[in-house]
Amino acid sequence: MYPATTSAPVNETTRKAQENAALSPRFYTTDFEALDRLNVDAVREEWDALLQEFRDDPNKGHFKRNERFEGDWSDLPNRDQFVDFLVSSITAEFSGCILYAEIKKRVKNPDIKELFGHMSRDEGRHAGFINGTLKDLGMGVDLSFLTKEKKYTFFKPKFVFYATYLSEKIGYARYITIYRQLEANPELQFHPIFDWFRDWCNDEFRHGEAFAALMHSNPEYITGRNKLWIRFFLLAVFCTMWVRDHIRRDFYTQMGFDVSEYDLEVFRKTSEISRQCFPVVLDFENPKFVARMNKMVENTRKIEETRRKGGPFQAIRRGALLLSNALTFGRLYIMKAHKNEVPADFQLTPAY
Repeated sequence: MYPATTSAPVNETTRKAQENAALSPRFYTTDFEALDRLNVDAVREEWDALLQEFRDDPNKGHFKRNERFEGDWSDLPNRDQFVDFLVSSITAEFSGCILYAEIKKRVKNPDIKELFGHMSRDEGRHAGFINGTLKDLGMGVDLSFLTKEKKYTFFKPKFVFYATYLSEKIGYARYITIYRQLEANPELQFHPIFDWFRDWCNDEFRHGEAFAALMHSNPEYITGRNKLWIRFFLLAVFCTMWVRDHIRRDFYTQMGFDVSEYDLEVFRKTSEISRQCFPVVLDFENPKFVARMNKMVENTRKIEETRRKGGPFQAIRRGALLLSNALTFGRLYIMKAHKNEVPADFQLTPAY
């Protein structure tokens, strides 16, 4: 039930964006005082260069819709899966916008304050641009409602760094892989929004570089026991992407992808980039790794079936499937991973 204080009906797309299911992007809050204590002097030269890129704002004029967005989009193939892709994307972008804006508001550290102000600006543009496409489909998300009603999860700063670094870098890898596929095969492009992905994903890449700089300047975040947390977040992000993409595989097939190969290519790009600051690389090419992720896909399909059917028996069945997914995740976590020697000196990484 939605709060009675809501003045207008909430559409189904906003409800989807509000959900806190296991595969839905979440909204976060953190320890602002701890962020205030961060010091980036160890990477000062690279930090200043990065902040200058943010100030220059290379994508200031990029997110402008044109006449190609006009027309009737009611007959898009795999429309529901396209909408689902856009909804998960807008939720991720907007959650970043809100978190970054709150950090800017709450901290006094000038380096941190400026950085997160720029990143909030970028994520707000991304969310607004996606919402324009959803509105074309009659499915716009009420972002003001989402701000008030979405549940927030508290993360320590290091967890924010791991999660958002991966989110930004894997977002870059996803967008650039789609962009290049459609650039090489224009007949497969079914909506103009994909033409914006190249410059758009450079924002994501730049955000990831900022988090990499923060972790390098505070190396306790990527050493010792924190290696175990990094491995957890890597696995959680990869498994979530694998399950979510395989649930909507027709969306990727329409763009000429084999969904498994698409995901593995995104994992490859993300893993290569993340070597700049993460001391571990998952062995996702291992057939056992893939088989276990596929088990989670199978379980998730059955979980959705139990929700559709309803009833006490289905609830028991759903609990068993959720437990199976948790155990499968645990088996993936204990698989041998590859060690990575993180470079002692931080350098900004060029995008692919």
